[in-house]
Amino acid sequence: MQETGTISIHTENIFPIIKKFLYSDHEIFLRELVSNAVDATQKLKRLSSLGELNQELGDLTIDISFDKEKKTITVKDHGIGMTAEEIKKYINQIAFSGASEFVEKFKDKDDVKDIIGKFGLGFYSSFMVASQVEIISKSYQEGTEAAHWTCDGSTQFEISPGEREERGTTIILHIAEDSEEFLDEYRLKGILDKYCKFLPVPIRFGTEKDQVEDGKDEEGKPKFKTIEKDRIINDTDPLWTKSPSDLTDEDYLKFYRELYPMSEEPLFWIHLNVDYPFNLTGILYFPKVKNDFEVQQNKIQLYSRQVFITDEVKDVVPEFLMLLHGVIDSPDIPLNVSRSYLQSDSNVKKINAHITKKVADKLNELFKNERASYEEKWDNIGVFVKYGMISETKFNDKAKEFALLKNSEAKYFTLDEYNEAVKENQTDKDEQVIYLYTTDAGKQDTYIQNARRKGFDVLLMDGVLDQHFVNHLEQQLEKVHLKRVDADTIDKLVDKDEKVESLISDEEKEKVKTIFEEAVANPAMTLKVESLAADDLPVTITQSEFMRRMKDMARTGGGMAMMGNMPDQLDLTINGNHPLIGKILKARKQEKKKQLAKQAYDLAMLSQNMLSGKDLTAFIQRSVELAAEQ
Repeated sequence: MQETGTISIHTENIFPIIKKFLYSDHEIFLRELVSNAVDATQKLKRLSSLGELNQELGDLTIDISFDKEKKTITVKDHGIGMTAEEIKKYINQIAFSGASEFVEKFKDKDDVKDIIGKFGLGFYSSFMVASQVEIISKSYQEGTEAAHWTCDGSTQFEISPGEREERGTTIILHIAEDSEEFLDEYRLKGILDKYCKFLPVPIRFGTEKDQVEDGKDEEGKPKFKTIEKDRIINDTDPLWTKSPSDLTDEDYLKFYRELYPMSEEPLFWIHLNVDYPFNLTGILYFPKVKNDFEVQQNKIQLYSRQVFITDEVKDVVPEFLMLLHGVIDSPDIPLNVSRSYLQSDSNVKKINAHITKKVADKLNELFKNERASYEEKWDNIGVFVKYGMISETKFNDKAKEFALLKNSEAKYFTLDEYNEAVKENQTDKDEQVIYLYTTDAGKQDTYIQNARRKGFDVLLMDGVLDQHFVNHLEQQLEKVHLKRVDADTIDKLVDKDEKVESLISDEEKEKVKTIFEEAVANPAMTLKVESLAADDLPVTITQSEFMRRMKDMARTGGGMAMMGNMPDQLDLTINGNHPLIGKILKARKQEKKKQLAKQAYDLAMLSQNMLSGKDLTAFIQRSVELAAEQ
């Protein structure tokens, strides 16, 4: 008996709304249909496990096929199926109260990915690509008949007896003219690979032909025949669903290569497995990052019951761990989620906090149990740890135990170890422990060697986050101040208020200052003559720690934008006790005095990698002339 009726919704036509608001995500129609087929299959398996199914499960593979000539896409399962009454109940009566208010609310919004899930419209996403949809279904219940439902995208439907012998449901989409891109094998395969790669029920996409041997011909040569071979496109039992105790390192590495075929092998990984107070499984890999910061993001895939949701997991995973790779699966997150949902959902917040804790625990375990290996990996791990310490208070509290500082001699220290190592020799007159650091050990080598002669240690801070991490350390550590090794003369960097006797008079100091002012002729340079150790550099060019940090902050958008474009204000410190300064004073000719002063200045510029072009050429020629005079 054929029956016609009107789909029960509280708006004249739901389908233009679906097309209009979900068009940017129209490929998800296939994910929704396959997910429904998986649910129907899982429900059947559940009934069987409870002893409520009086029949064999049989082959539960879900078949997906398309016909380019007929312009159809078909999804067929062998799940619990539906009777005609169930189709009318579950398909025709859409709970969509307040649709007009909804349309008004979302018409100007980009963030509409939650529409389908929120209003139970998974099946109706079919009408984003189809001009007509058919359902042929037969319930698992004994004595029921198959039913055939059709709808052309209006609110009118038709239901009649169907032709299907075995239980399950077949959905046939008659693809609309503007969606014929989906009648392509590679397009469909791409969608299935994206959303259905790890579904828990076998998915077969079409068939492929294979040649197999079929006896011998009259001459005794092998004969071949063509057979159709199953193309199962998914892994029903992915690694994250298994027990860590059953897996080897090679299993984890193989899975990583499957997820990221062109990537280097990861450093290590964390297997997540939580069942209270929320459900969460997954595997997070620590990739080799170093300073390649931006390229690595958005590599974590979010699943719900093995169905892919998104790889934009910023609100599920703490921001500092967005550099990790891997998979997170939680049935507590619905298939269709919006940014606003992720930001407000309590389970998501708990998952976020748990992942932070698990990562901290794993790093602490590696540090305590395998310190040598941990230090070898630090150049990669350090990016995660420093980012986490800067951005997450709870992580910072834990990370103080396993965060490392690396010095210019490639030795590693925990925060406590480093403070203990340098505080005796590097405490200044104000009882501040001074941590010296370099941002470029090659360019700043002169200053590093000068510090070492004083017995001072120099930290290596050349990472992408270290500019921020230096500020963070000062905020976290008591009575500690960090200064770049070229921010002042070494005696001023660690100022112990120790006076060095001047070998020249105040009058001679003024003469030296005048000579250098004429030789340098740089109004942006502040000149001063100091009494330093005789073995210190004759001339040192520095920029104060405060001024450099202000300019760095301005360049990275921290306010005072104009300051970032201002020329560097540099300090030129002349060591009045150095023999070269005595030689300048003793020179008879004024031109000779200026030549030697200019040479000393250019040497200081060269040590800061600031000498180039004509100035460098002039320095080389002058060096040759001075050498020839000896």
